[in-house]
Amino acid sequence: MTTLIESNEHKSLREAVAAFAKTHPHTTNAEDNTRLWQAAAKLGYIGVNLPEAYGGGGAGITELSLVLEELGAAGNPLLMMIVSPAICGTVIARFGTEEQKREWLPPLADGTRLMAFGITEPDAGSNSHRITTTARRDAATGDWSLTGRKVFVSGVDLADATLIVGRTETVSTKEGRTGNLKPCLFIVPRDTPGFERRPIDMELNAVERQFELTLDDVRLPADALVGDEDAGLLQLFAGLNPERVMTAAFGIGMGRYALAKAVEYARERTVWKTPIGAHQAIAHPLAQAHIDLELARLMMQKAAHLYDAGDDVGAGEAANMAKYAAGEACVKAVDQAVHTLGGNGLTREFGLARLITASRVARIAPVSREMILNYVSHQTLGLPKSY
Repeated sequence: MTTLIESNEHKSLREAVAAFAKTHPHTTNAEDNTRLWQAAAKLGYIGVNLPEAYGGGGAGITELSLVLEELGAAGNPLLMMIVSPAICGTVIARFGTEEQKREWLPPLADGTRLMAFGITEPDAGSNSHRITTTARRDAATGDWSLTGRKVFVSGVDLADATLIVGRTETVSTKEGRTGNLKPCLFIVPRDTPGFERRPIDMELNAVERQFELTLDDVRLPADALVGDEDAGLLQLFAGLNPERVMTAAFGIGMGRYALAKAVEYARERTVWKTPIGAHQAIAHPLAQAHIDLELARLMMQKAAHLYDAGDDVGAGEAANMAKYAAGEACVKAVDQAVHTLGGNGLTREFGLARLITASRVARIAPVSREMILNYVSHQTLGLPKSY
């Protein structure tokens, strides 16, 4: 059952993470980011969603999203939390072999290893049904050969391996792709021959860089496959639903951070002997931003609870809605915060200008708002497709 009121345990976790996050200044480089990651992992925050039997906290995406939100609200959102424990850790915990779980889950939980996630392709974009990265099995050895390209893969340089989404050659058509995607997931260690990465030159100023990956006949052992090669979309969405929930947490945390800066400024900035926050032209948009963030958080919590309860279908709808709502709320909160500070909102001193670009991530990635509207119109409302 979904509850709208946080338990005392969750309130305590939120308070503890908030207190921890405030003791760490905004991370501006990879070294600071790594130290923050390791410190958070030492306290059990990074692996809070992973099984206790493998060194995790034994909780769920509900708790992990709470952690990310509070880190973001303090100005320290850890983007790789969306990827390493939420997507990769969840997929391995649900579908991995015992050997894969023992190898990867403990170090993912304690922060000593990271894993990236590669699904987006240059020509496929958000349409995972048109993935062309292909895996071929050697009939004699059972080993795999993986060939394809991926783009906008976060933190590959920081990760020990990347979980790559491909499709098996057996489901291909004469045109080279299939309309009935049967994704297969492979763990590709960073130094595997044929696995090349190239950084993408981004305007976004973030510690975690984006990469284009090339897989040129990458040879992998049979045990690199995670789960069943014929499991279909079940395995994929086991990772993508948490990804959407965590992206919502990322956006809500960022929006809260910007809003707090604006509220503090509006209280202290005085014009004609009156704090500017006393004027409704300033106060009302900030209040609306707060309302929008709170509403997005409710949907995020609903999605996380549904996922943790094992309702993958219900979680899919709610996670998409949560990601949409959080992305919109985040962009509006950042925009209003910058506007409230005026020229000061564009200075390095106040740290808001960098969020103008960063806030768009919650709107664009990992799936655009338009694709979410497609999902809701087709899956929820039953409207016909235009494509």
